[in-house]
Amino acid sequence: MADYSITFARTARKEIQTLDSSVAKRVLSKIEALQKAPRPAGVVKIQGAEHLWRIRIGDWRVIYQVLDGERRVDIVAIRHRSDAYR
Repeated sequence: MADYSITFARTARKEIQTLDSSVAKRVLSKIEALQKAPRPAGVVKIQGAEHLWRIRIGDWRVIYQVLDGERRVDIVAIRHRSDAYR
């Protein structure tokens, strides 16, 4: 089975650049793991959004969309938990 490719929305790319380096490393390692398993244990489907999922990394949330037909994971947002669902 081929791995999924990962793409970042422009806003998600900017958000990850503003993170502290230790947090950014943790977030990026979790995002890279989505290539093999786009819906790992602990992933939650966001209510009210048909195709959005989220993974939790400490106080940070990665919101993403899985496109199975294209074998692609689109990273939509990387936000602190207090701002993630607004």
